[in-house]
Amino acid sequence: MHLPLGKISTDLLRTVVFKNLGVKRSEVVLGPGIGLDGAVIDLGDKSIIVSMDPITGAVEHIGWLAVHINANDIATFGVQPAYFASCLLLPEKADKQTLEVICSQMDEAAKGLGISIIGGHCEVTPGLTHPIVIGCAMGVAERGNYVTAGGAKPGDKLLLTKSAGVEGTAILATERYDALCKGGVSRKLLDSARTFFEKISVVKEGVLAFKIGGVSAMHDPTEGGVLGGIHEMADASNVGVRIYEDKILIAEETLEICRFFNIDPLQLISSGALLIAVKENFVNRVVNVLERNAIQVSVIGEFLSQPENRVLVCSNHAEVQLPRPVSDHLWMALAR
Repeated sequence: MHLPLGKISTDLLRTVVFKNLGVKRSEVVLGPGIGLDGAVIDLGDKSIIVSMDPITGAVEHIGWLAVHINANDIATFGVQPAYFASCLLLPEKADKQTLEVICSQMDEAAKGLGISIIGGHCEVTPGLTHPIVIGCAMGVAERGNYVTAGGAKPGDKLLLTKSAGVEGTAILATERYDALCKGGVSRKLLDSARTFFEKISVVKEGVLAFKIGGVSAMHDPTEGGVLGGIHEMADASNVGVRIYEDKILIAEETLEICRFFNIDPLQLISSGALLIAVKENFVNRVVNVLERNAIQVSVIGEFLSQPENRVLVCSNHAEVQLPRPVSDHLWMALAR
């Protein structure tokens, strides 16, 4: 049986991937785990935060996305990303211009975030139909001065910045622009949706939220969308969660594109949004500071004590089991 597209299931991570991790080293204080955004290595009085992600579903903005998506993972620790390395895999018959576009995109994104590109690898790879960029980002913190996706506690409120499906909206509006136009989606809406790439970074809100205080955990919902990200955060923290569907913001552009492809915006890749677990008595402070910094944010739920208790309160007030995505709905849309 073939594996579904996208992230490997949590069962396979536990039974296969996490059983093959080489030797244990004492300085690795946070290694692989379900829902975690990166690793932590303690060296002297500093903690090194390291994360890695590929860009596989986008083509036009691939270099720019590679830097921002990996930088986002560092920011979920409340740490400013500082370094980036990449592995560029180009398809056969790729030309110099393709390489120049990807590298210039990475350069622009890195300069905008204050990141140094420190190395990597480039090659033309047989069998590829489009470029793939695998990135690795790093940040440096004072030892122990960070949060992880696994720190949420029962009673913490769950905040979501921006809206669901940010990255997926931008990708589909770009990669399937002509098909959406022919299907009746307005060019004005699609042109707006394509600007969602500008919302991809969560570095500002991640670092800012941590500085405010009261933040227990943060996680950026990538593949699997907001619902997948919530499950990953609850898995990492070993807690349950109650989510209120009508509190999750969904942009008009996202709704229209998802209606066209008949996909769920809550299961659409959502880089650009940030999930933040906040102690109840800090919620108003965090919300107010983020909003004063022009960051849209909403309180979408709370964490519960029983890990198996994952509830979605629907718009009609009915309570159902919180859906766990099998595969990101971006892949469903791109296949059509």
